[in-house]
Amino acid sequence: MQYYNSIIETIGNTPLVKLNKIFKGIKGTILAKVEYFNPGNSVKDRMAVKMIEDAEKAGILKPGGTIIEATSGNTGMGLALTAIAKGYKCIFTMADKQSQQKIDILRAVGAEVIVCPTNVAPDDPRSYYSVARRLNKEIPNSFYPNQYDNLSNSAAHYETTGPEIWRQTDGKITHFVATVGTGGTMCGTAKYLKERNPKIFCLGIDTYGSVFKKYKETGIFDENEIYPYLTEGFGEDILPKNVDFDLIDQFIKVTDKDAAIMARRLAREEGLFVGWSCGSAVFGALEYARQHLKEEDVMVIILPDHGTRYLSKIYNDAWMKNHGFLEQRDFATARDIVKYHQKIGRKELITVDKGVKVMEAIRIMGKEGISQLPVTDGEHFVGSITDSKMLYQLIENPELKDRPVSEVMGKPFKFVALDNTLDVLSSLIDSENKALLVRDDDYKIHIITQADILAAMAG
Repeated sequence: MQYYNSIIETIGNTPLVKLNKIFKGIKGTILAKVEYFNPGNSVKDRMAVKMIEDAEKAGILKPGGTIIEATSGNTGMGLALTAIAKGYKCIFTMADKQSQQKIDILRAVGAEVIVCPTNVAPDDPRSYYSVARRLNKEIPNSFYPNQYDNLSNSAAHYETTGPEIWRQTDGKITHFVATVGTGGTMCGTAKYLKERNPKIFCLGIDTYGSVFKKYKETGIFDENEIYPYLTEGFGEDILPKNVDFDLIDQFIKVTDKDAAIMARRLAREEGLFVGWSCGSAVFGALEYARQHLKEEDVMVIILPDHGTRYLSKIYNDAWMKNHGFLEQRDFATARDIVKYHQKIGRKELITVDKGVKVMEAIRIMGKEGISQLPVTDGEHFVGSITDSKMLYQLIENPELKDRPVSEVMGKPFKFVALDNTLDVLSSLIDSENKALLVRDDDYKIHIITQADILAAMAG
């Protein structure tokens, strides 16, 4: 009889599938390693098992224990399957930008899921990283795998993904492409492949709003690169220990929109019903291949997960239209608003220092005819004030007029990408966030208000 002792024994040995229509006219052979053939439908199954088994060997995880992890969904699924096979409990923390399908799937396999806010700093006690660490300290006999810094992550791909690709291509691979989040898939695989052939070119795919590309190119961790983005599962506002930049030869950034459209193309043109980050990987690979691939080259692209994780998002026409992704529309982008401001000669961004008194800030807003001000502390944006909130606070407590702005300010305005559509910009405007900030190509900062967005939509 042929059978497996548990579901986790089916992990790995995923197929390579040639991409035909999308890469038509491109030199070389383009192959996709389709990781949704793993039982948890993603590449993360590989390292989930490795992290748990290494913890067991080290005596860190004991029978009856609880696995606690910060995940964007796929790692959680791999850990949950491993927990079922080995008899552990699971608690996962997730950022609120993740699709509802990911949350529902994790709960379906018996995990407890705690949803945390996306737009907070990694060390904020509300972040999904911080909540996971806190629970690990509070719950006895628990284990926090920490996929970002746990080197068992990259070791899993060094031991499985890399050897599989080498064997499947008969050692003829010349280019390897993967999205970079925790860094495990890219760097574990790249390490193995480069040991076999140091000439293999490893292309990392990053997203706008993530720090990786600039850090690779300059060695600078630039917080100005960090802002909200929609694509799930890769890109980071931290530098995980699993990311070895020496193994990544180049980064290409891909927008949310380009990734979403490419994922849908993969389903319709190649029969591969894959996730959002898969679209990012293929779009970035295509950009590179157009300029650099030769006839004899063999490129392998990791497709991390399955399209069922994104049914309510990129595979939902209404969602795509609402975000300006599905079809060309008259709606502008943040870049267009900035260009218009420059054309009409709008003044440079006006800010107020956190130590300035409230009455002085009100005077500045009145003089300049503006209803909101970013609050700064040196070069850092630390808060914001709006005329409506200031009025309400002064009515409640008139003595605040002589207090520093830092005592009445709200959260700092969010930074957004230059090429975000108006639909995306408008979705980020709410009662707590009355305006947005954006850096142009020269890193000069501009403000985009609710009025700017309404004016652009009205044409």
